[in-house]
Amino acid sequence: MTEIHPGQRVAVLVDAQNLYHTAQSLHSRNIDYSALLDKAVQDRQLTRAIAYVIRADSPEEESFFEALIDIGFEPKIKDIKTFSDGTKKADWDVGMSLDAVTLANHVDTVVLCTGDGDFSRLCSHLRHEGVRVEVMAFESSTAEELIAAADSFVDLGERHETFLL
Repeated sequence: MTEIHPGQRVAVLVDAQNLYHTAQSLHSRNIDYSALLDKAVQDRQLTRAIAYVIRADSPEEESFFEALIDIGFEPKIKDIKTFSDGTKKADWDVGMSLDAVTLANHVDTVVLCTGDGDFSRLCSHLRHEGVRVEVMAFESSTAEELIAAADSFVDLGERHETFLL
C-alpha cells in the first residue's frame, strides 16, 4: 500500500466509546483527542475528522462535545437506548462503516481509532478500493483480525504519555 506523504488526504474516524472504556479500564485515564488527531494526520491533508459519541445524560458531556469541536472533530452524537428489560445499548459500528465507505472516494487514507474487530471487514473493503487504512487503538484490547486487516497499527498504550490525559 501507499506510504505516508504530505499530499495524502486523510479521514479520521474515532469510536469514542471504545477508546474511552479501554483507556479507563487499562489506565484509569482519558484520551488526549488533540494528540490523537495530530498523530492520525501526521502533517497530511485532513479531509474529515469525525468522533462518534454517545449521549448518556452525563453532566460533563456537552463540554466534552464542545472540546471535540474545538480540537477539529465533527462529533456525531447518538442517544443511548434503554430497552424494556433495563439493558442499554448504543454503538456506531454501522454509522462509522457507512461514513468510511462514503469517504473512500474522497481520501487516500482512512484512520480508524477503535479496537473493535467488527471493523476488520471494513478495512479489507477499503484496502480493496485502494484506500490506505491505519488503525490506532490499545493493542492489548484490539482484535487481532483488525490489526491484520490494516496497513498500519499504532498502539496507543505503548505511548500512553502522549495519548492519555
